[in-house]
Amino acid sequence: MEIISVTAENIEDEHICCAITEKKGETCVAAKKAWMADRFSDGLAFRKLDVRGKVFIEYIPAEKAWCPIEADGYMHIDCFWVSGQYKGKGYANELLAACIADAKKQGKLGVTVLSSAKKMPFLSDPKFLKHKGFKVADTADPQFELLYMPFDASAPAPAFKSQVKHPRIPDAGLALFYTDQCPFAGKYAHIAARMAEERGVPFALHKIDSLEKAKAAPAACTAYALFRDGEFETNEILSEKKLSELFGR
Repeated sequence: MEIISVTAENIEDEHICCAITEKKGETCVAAKKAWMADRFSDGLAFRKLDVRGKVFIEYIPAEKAWCPIEADGYMHIDCFWVSGQYKGKGYANELLAACIADAKKQGKLGVTVLSSAKKMPFLSDPKFLKHKGFKVADTADPQFELLYMPFDASAPAPAFKSQVKHPRIPDAGLALFYTDQCPFAGKYAHIAARMAEERGVPFALHKIDSLEKAKAAPAACTAYALFRDGEFETNEILSEKKLSELFGR
């Protein structure tokens, strides 16, 4: 099977996958495609197996990445996913190799990616990445890791921006930050807002809709970051069932 690139020319015709499956009649992926279309001029690359499955890698020059990091000169992996029947067939190696080759071709210092000390939902697998040669550049609470693969030993290590090292915000109650970078973040963000209103729970919804807001975000993960009484709660996109459990605490 062939690895193909999604571009401004073919994005409307190509299938875009996520860890969550779009239900019939939903338009979540349309928001993701619009977000991608606006990023192609920033150097966004999206490579996928030519199938309707979750086998893809998305990356962009770190200066333009919607991630609160200092990593000038690096290429940043936004999302990297191989699942289901496609696992264990070498596709993860092939996709990562394509990203690394592209970064080298562009003269980058190396590649960065957001991960975690232990596997967390919606983050790249740290075990696989470290096996491939990535190492820890910086950490942020509760267990985020900024991993990097420098192409030269003299390359400076990237770092998280200071505000996400120990994430905290002044809001009381619940506060949720999200972007359209993840197809389903917006859907579940608005479900959370509705459920909070129905229960009379204080809730603030913050859409990150620019690179500047993303770089100034209060948590390492900008796609979805939930805070409770000022403290970071989770980056997991919560289903209605999990939201009910959260509101019941």
